[in-house]
Amino acid sequence: MTNQIKKSTTVPLNWKEVWFTNCPMVSANNVDQELGWCREEFKKIGVEYAYFRHAPENNWYPHYIHNLDNLIRFGGLYPPIHVHADIRRTVLLGATWVYEGGCMAVRAGDPIYRMKDLKGRKIGISKSLNTIKNDWWRIQEHMGIENMLKLNDMTMDDVELVEFPYPDDWYDKPEMLVPPMNNPSELWMRRDHKHDLAFRPLETALLKGAVDAIYTQSKVFQHLQEATGRIKMIEDLSRYPDYTVQVANTPAVITCTDVMAREHPELVIAYMKAMIRVGRWANENKHAAGAILNRQTFYLDAEDTCKGIRDVDMVPSLSAQNLQCIKIGKDFMLSHGYIKNDFDVDKWAAPEFLEKAANEVLKEEWQRNSWSKLPQGGGLNVEGTRLG
Repeated sequence: MTNQIKKSTTVPLNWKEVWFTNCPMVSANNVDQELGWCREEFKKIGVEYAYFRHAPENNWYPHYIHNLDNLIRFGGLYPPIHVHADIRRTVLLGATWVYEGGCMAVRAGDPIYRMKDLKGRKIGISKSLNTIKNDWWRIQEHMGIENMLKLNDMTMDDVELVEFPYPDDWYDKPEMLVPPMNNPSELWMRRDHKHDLAFRPLETALLKGAVDAIYTQSKVFQHLQEATGRIKMIEDLSRYPDYTVQVANTPAVITCTDVMAREHPELVIAYMKAMIRVGRWANENKHAAGAILNRQTFYLDAEDTCKGIRDVDMVPSLSAQNLQCIKIGKDFMLSHGYIKNDFDVDKWAAPEFLEKAANEVLKEEWQRNSWSKLPQGGGLNVEGTRLG
């Protein structure tokens, strides 16, 4: 792993700047990239907050191997599990559960209507040839397929898995490395991500008839793919009451390095304060949040995005349910060989940062509201006696 990490170039460490990354999924971080509240929070303590690709020295891989000490990542579940298990120690700060689950997609014209119709048929599964990053697409597909078969009294022995290796190398393409990007939206506009099949590596194989079915993210790619008139869904994990079968690179999680948490907790708290404020705003303004997220996620359009986040609590938490989902994802990765080392998720989680951030937010709001209710020209002296 050491040689692989050397391939990831980074700027020298400077604790007066904090880098953030972007994962094209539902998170308060992605809403904040339009609001800018996190940048304001860091400005209060004299720290620059910027997208990690803002610096030309940084390539894409810190998002996957977290080799920047002053980076905070809010994104998909599987890469940070891989990092904490096999690369370096990080701290779990919060999570956002998204009701996505996963769908089984087939060609619209095929006489396949139920999972049982796939007995003896071919299901595609991707394999990234990129040895630096975690193969989170494959893990998601693998887990989703296994759960769907289980729920329909089937096993992997009932179908034929067909592997499709692909380069997964867009990170290294010259046009993706220069010029530096100031905003993640530039990346997704440059990629035309809603139509770029690099983000849907199995769709071509399905449409060409190389396989009979593929796993796809429900509520995300589902409507985008169905809109083509060439694809339909025969199973949807998000419709089951059992949330434990819906872990699919979710919940989205917030992580930082153990170095940042230990040596600069004020940076972590500043970030978490902003995530709480942005999350509350997004909960109260779902249509506006949906319009912002639509620029960075794979939903069909802004309205579809709004529907997708309707029941999502955008304020990150380390709830018992979130931690259970993270354990499920970690255990699957370990049992199927996607990580080498085990770890305790409860010990990974550090709720004290979220708790302190929440207390500071409440305190600041109380002080702000108290001052706003004072008579004009009035005030308090240091003992609390009214002046004026």
